[in-house]
Formats: sequence, C-alpha cells, structure tokens
Amino acid sequence: MEVRTRALEVLCETDPARKSLAARQLFDAAGQGAPLEPGLRLSRPAGVPGRPERPQLVPTLQVPKRSPFTLEGRAALIHAIAHIEFNAINLALDAVWRFAEMPREFYLDWLRVAAEEALHFSLLHEHLQGLGKRYGDFDAHDGLWAMAERTAGDVLARMALVPRTLEARGLDATPPLQAKLAKAGDTRAVEILDIILRDEVGHVEIGNRWYRHLCRERGLDPIALYPELVRQYEAPRLRPPFNLQARSAAGFSPEELAYLSSGL
Repeated sequence: MEVRTRALEVLCETDPARKSLAARQLFDAAGQGAPLEPGLRLSRPAGVPGRPERPQLVPTLQVPKRSPFTLEGRAALIHAIAHIEFNAINLALDAVWRFAEMPREFYLDWLRVAAEEALHFSLLHEHLQGLGKRYGDFDAHDGLWAMAERTAGDVLARMALVPRTLEARGLDATPPLQAKLAKAGDTRAVEILDIILRDEVGHVEIGNRWYRHLCRERGLDPIALYPELVRQYEAPRLRPPFNLQARSAAGFSPEELAYLSSGL
C-alpha cells in the first residue's frame, strides 16, 4: 500500500499497542522502498486521530499534579509522559498524510519520528504496568492535538508551532523531571527519559530544518516570522528555564536562543 495512505490508516487506529507496532512497521516499509506519492491528495476521514476510549480528556488545568514520591503519584506522572508520546505518534503520522507536495525526505523524517515516538510510548507503558497501572487509568489533556488542529491548513505553521515549540518544551522539562524521578528511586524511568531526550533532540531538529526550508521557499525570515505565528495561532508563551544545550543541538540558532532567553 502507498505509504501516506497507510499513515492515515495507522493514525485512525484506536488501540495504542497496534498503532505503535504499525507505525514502526510503516517506517521500515518506507525505508525498504514502499511506494510513496507526495502529490497524492487525501481526504480526512472520520476518526482522526484514533484514540482509545480512555484516558478521559479534560482541560489542562483539571489534570492534577502528582508527586513522584508516592507510587500513585509516580504512576500518574509516567502516564502523563506516555500520553504525550502517544499524541506525538499521531502528530507525526498526521504530518505524513496531511501535507502533500513535500519532498520525499519530509515524509521519511516524520515516519522515523512516528516510529521513535511509538518506541517511547511502548517503553513507558511497560514501565507503567510495572507500577500496577495501564494507559488510560488517569485523566489527560489534549493540548498537543489542539495545536495540530489549529495548524492543519499550513505546513509551515505546523513545523513552527508543534515540533519546535510544543515538543521542544520537552527538551527543557526532561532533565528536572529526571532529577525528581532519580530522587524518588525510579532508575528505570530515568533511563527511559534518557532515550526520549536523545531522540527528541532529533525530532525538534527535523522541525527546525523543515521550518527553515519552508521559510526559504516562501521568501520569509524565520526569526521575524516566528512571533507572528505565535500570536496568530495563540501558541503558549515559553518560559524558562531552557535547556540551551539541547536546543542548540536541535538546531536553534544563537539568535533564536537569545530571543527565548530575553523573555520577549
């Protein structure tokens, strides 16, 4: 089957385990030369994105904050990270099917992201089950997918505001989170987050690279355009502390890092 068509099918899959496996298989198939048609215009079916019945999705402020120093709180924290990774599979697959007429490398990049996010989710869910819980046992919010919907009409806005804004926040949040989990004695969670942080640097770099590619194609200044997109699409304002080393490795320029640090 054609790769982008299959990506849409996988996006509509509701079972997290089947979605994770299918995302990894699709990346392998694309790497082995499965047909991929950038010019194909696909229509959005019902059921995008495919999700299980649980977790229940609630407003962000209604998701309780939990301490990692109790078993229940630590499970809730691991669940929250797993939910982010599950959404990230959907976001990557959505970029593959939704945006036509991009270079072949664009689709291969986002298929790789989907496969790696699927691995992250699987590792976290396995660990969560070791804590006596499963994905869906706690409420979650829908912030990542909400921005995907807002940017559905423009691939440039999607690249600017999902990978290099919302997902890049994970680069900042992960080291402090690892410190808390280490203090709580959860060495396995720290190890999984090492894998996630390593891969997320690459995912954010992909977002940066394609954002700049699209800006060049349209004759736009990526630095001047970014705050305009933040205002237009009501993206969240990023707050310190920032993981400047990871952001630099992910392709943020010195000018962009200075802009972040200025708090403007």
